[in-house]
Amino acid sequence: MARHSLDLPSSTKATDSQAPKGPPVTWSSLPHKSQLLILAACRLSEPLSNTCLLPYLYYLIRSLDTGDGKDGHKSSNSSISRRAGLLVAAFALAQFATSMIWARLADRYGRKVVIVYPLLASIIANLGFGFGTTIPRVMFWRLIAGVANGNIGVMRTMTAEIVKERKYQSRAFLLLPLVFNSGNIAGLALGGLLATPTKSLPWLFGGVKWMEKYPFALPTMVNAMVLSFALILAIGGLKETLPSKIGQRDLGLELGRRFTRLILRLRAHGYQALNDDEESKTELGSFSSSRQPAPAAPGVISPPVTLKTKAIAVTLAGFTLLPFHNAAFMQLFPIFMSTPFNKNNTNHEAHGLFFTGGLGYDSSTVGLYLSAFGCSGIFLQMFIYPTLQAKFGTLKIFQFAFVIFPLSYILTPYVLLLEGATARGTAIALVLFLQVIARTLAIPSSVILLTNAAPSPKLLGTLHGIGNMLSSLARAVGPALGGWISAKGMEIGMVGCVWWTYLTGIAVLGVMVSWKMEEGKSPHERVQSLGRKQDD
Repeated sequence: MARHSLDLPSSTKATDSQAPKGPPVTWSSLPHKSQLLILAACRLSEPLSNTCLLPYLYYLIRSLDTGDGKDGHKSSNSSISRRAGLLVAAFALAQFATSMIWARLADRYGRKVVIVYPLLASIIANLGFGFGTTIPRVMFWRLIAGVANGNIGVMRTMTAEIVKERKYQSRAFLLLPLVFNSGNIAGLALGGLLATPTKSLPWLFGGVKWMEKYPFALPTMVNAMVLSFALILAIGGLKETLPSKIGQRDLGLELGRRFTRLILRLRAHGYQALNDDEESKTELGSFSSSRQPAPAAPGVISPPVTLKTKAIAVTLAGFTLLPFHNAAFMQLFPIFMSTPFNKNNTNHEAHGLFFTGGLGYDSSTVGLYLSAFGCSGIFLQMFIYPTLQAKFGTLKIFQFAFVIFPLSYILTPYVLLLEGATARGTAIALVLFLQVIARTLAIPSSVILLTNAAPSPKLLGTLHGIGNMLSSLARAVGPALGGWISAKGMEIGMVGCVWWTYLTGIAVLGVMVSWKMEEGKSPHERVQSLGRKQDD
């Protein structure tokens, strides 16, 4: 099995070499760039909604907490960790519960409608969360935000329907993870910088009463503004890709074209825009025809297709294990950075595996660390990943990334034993950089591997729906269970418990699963290859 997966890249190159040679694939050569960019703007909804709270999560829970201990005392660090896990898990749990529903609605009513309406709901949920004053209220709005962002599988399906050729895959399928990474960075930066603005930016917001009453509202308001812009783009510019809905009248597109023509006329200062209608019709016709399924050649018999295969099961397992530990890390790491530092760790009172505490950073420092190293992930995705993917293949990149994860998790708690803030800051930067490298390489690879595991284009939407559902479940269970284990570890004086047992264990399991995975052709290429073989 391993040998077969290693032989695939060479066979792919052989197939590509037989095709007419053209210019090298670049970002600018991607087909239907405007559609991909609009889809990318819509993809910002999940990372902005999900990561904005991470830098200030510890302080949010502490400010909303009315006390669950004796005499109404505030919760301990272990209790905050447990509640943080549940709050993060609520988002992903709602995604899990609704992802297949969104997939079915997209197959019935079209892809666009399942992008537009959830985006509107996400805007409302962000505002509701920012102005929440109790833990149950913010939990409710987290659930609504999760429901609104359960359509990620639909976006991936649209990408596959827009860009079918394998030579464009590494960049087309990299676009959504790239935007996801960018959204994570923006969300972390906004959360760290704009939370409690009267304290973090007193020269600008000092004395603003409503910000003192709602100290965590400003980041979510900025999120809502960004997503409102994405909503306008989606309504006025996003084209339907579901074959049965292509060509139907779209009032949003018509309005978008009229607005575009108006802007062009104003910029042209009276130049005639006679060709605007013809150009947009030509573009729509080209896009529509390229999305229509190719008619089956006479005499070509397609073999029965099913998702119940070992290869798909293994690919789904790898696809699910990645967010299982990565989502837990994204929740646990900010808590670890925010928890007050325990001086006993460096006074030699800690020993062996038993030491506790955190780094004691404020929300702005947490956001700065996470967003700064996220920027390195963008650089890797844009300039390094396509080269590595073309040279080594998607599967090998995925396997390599999974080997890095356990190393970063094992090292994280030991940062607390270093003497001096500078040494601890340098060490935590190294650990964070390792994790960023691993997830930057693994996330786009997992999407490509899942796409290429589909036996037929007809099952692509269903497979991505299942993958998104399992991924959402993993992102719900991972942080919730991680928060519980972290709390138990703190109670026994072992902050590393969750890192060494839970995160490392899941990551090692992912390594073993990755060696059982296979790398295949895209479903569209598989159908074309079958047609050529039967013609011969």
